Amino acid sequence: MLDVLLNQELIFGLVGGLGLFLFGMKIMSEGLQKIAGERMRKILAALTNNRIIGTLVGIAVTAIIQSSSATTVMVVGFVNAGLMSLVQSIGIILGANIGTTVTAQLIAFKITKYALPAIGIGAGLQLFSRNIKWRYVGEILLGFGILFFGLSTMKHAFDPVKTSEEFRQIFHMVGDHHLLGVAIGAILTVIVQSSSATIGITLALASSGILSFEGSVALILGENIGTTITANLAAVGTNLAARRTAFAHFLFNFLGVAYMLVLFPFYMSFIDSITPGDADMVIQTQQQAQAYSASLGDKPFIARHIANTHTLFNIVNTLIFLPLVGVLAKLTTIIIRGREEEMEFHLKYIDNRVLNTPPIALGQARSETKRMAQMSLEMLDETLLYIKDQDEKRITVLEKKEDLVDMLQKEITDFLVALSQKSIAQETSKNIASMMHMVNDLERVGDHCENLWRLGQRKKNQKIAYTDIGNNEILEIGAKTREFLSFVVASMERGDTTIIEKSRHMEDIVNRLEDEYRNNHIVRLNTGECAVQPGLVFIDMLHNFEKIGDHTYNVVKAIVGKK
Repeated sequence: MLDVLLNQELIFGLVGGLGLFLFGMKIMSEGLQKIAGERMRKILAALTNNRIIGTLVGIAVTAIIQSSSATTVMVVGFVNAGLMSLVQSIGIILGANIGTTVTAQLIAFKITKYALPAIGIGAGLQLFSRNIKWRYVGEILLGFGILFFGLSTMKHAFDPVKTSEEFRQIFHMVGDHHLLGVAIGAILTVIVQSSSATIGITLALASSGILSFEGSVALILGENIGTTITANLAAVGTNLAARRTAFAHFLFNFLGVAYMLVLFPFYMSFIDSITPGDADMVIQTQQQAQAYSASLGDKPFIARHIANTHTLFNIVNTLIFLPLVGVLAKLTTIIIRGREEEMEFHLKYIDNRVLNTPPIALGQARSETKRMAQMSLEMLDETLLYIKDQDEKRITVLEKKEDLVDMLQKEITDFLVALSQKSIAQETSKNIASMMHMVNDLERVGDHCENLWRLGQRKKNQKIAYTDIGNNEILEIGAKTREFLSFVVASMERGDTTIIEKSRHMEDIVNRLEDEYRNNHIVRLNTGECAVQPGLVFIDMLHNFEKIGDHTYNVVKAIVGKK
């Protein structure tokens, strides 16, 4: 009966503590992202082909979002979207491996006793602060506190089994058989889908005095392999370059663990020499326990040893492979063979894999919206050419572009709706609403282009002819409408939000031309220069150009935040 109770206490404590740990990590990560959202976009904008800068970017982004798996999945998405090359992505992944070690270093500080005050202060700021920034700080503190409270819960869950000889024998075997430890670490990380959670469990076991330093290091090495599985799962269904990126992450960590196992005794000695205290020293007396703010049977120095092992492994691995990024890229290309097939209709920038990183997801949606705007402009150009030369070959191109604009509107809207359901900053929520308006108006621009070329087809099929003046008026209002849309699309590319006055003036010109040419047409009807049938098509064309101007101006209002 006692064994059952002990097992129940262990399972409940481990499951509950792990749940709190992961939940705290999630809340803290979301709070950090909300505060650093704009900075994250700027960091990623700094990406170049320079592998060192790529590595630094990987470290910075992973330190912010507290997950190397999330960073790697995000990078796979970027490669899949064609925003990043295989070589660039490997540099970032190398940095991500270092960035994720911040979690272990943070946990290794003796700050578990501050978990409850952090939860109290964090909850207070979250619930009662009127300042949005302080609420985000509260979210970080709350997550921080819950994370450490979860770690403490896991650690205490192992207390009843410290005296169990069978339990000790199992973990003693992990210390003696390093490959077994690596395998357990990798499998555990794949199951919980979080390297930070595996580190938390390892630190709880080690600090409780159950797991030796050697066993802990074996588990940590295995965790470095296990964390790469998440990215490889995320790469299923992506393009060839994205699959190669995910495999490069696995290859890099696998090779690192392989040579580290060969050098295991030397590596352990080196960590011991640079980290204060004896890793496997166990507190035996009440006096020692009070001196180290710990419990009897605890290992006060092992957490810092484990954190340093994790950090140093990834730093050494990065320094070794950074000059070999090109070789690593070629190796993945040789192992994962194939030729990329071009898809005619596909999303180029947005990827659902990055929804858990709202600042990045918003940037991707913005890039896809710019692409949609450019496609709308191309449709208008092609429409104007068709009105001018009535070449039927253009209709096939126009129909494909119309289908693509419709697809983009649906997919971007779905992506933005999914993003709005995440824990996001207030500013991000406003940007999402503006972008939804923008996407809808761009799709309406495409619809009016379709109306125009259908009217052009009707004019051709019914052998309708305009007067020279009428032809010139259609071309003039078309040119002004095109000029307006082109100006707005260029402003979107530049991120210019000071365009409202000029845009209002350009829309007024289109509106004025529509009124003027409509009146001119009525005069021509009265004088008999123009027949009724051509006039109906002419008036409909003027109306569609004017509506394109209206929707373009709506896009401007969304750009400047007035819609």
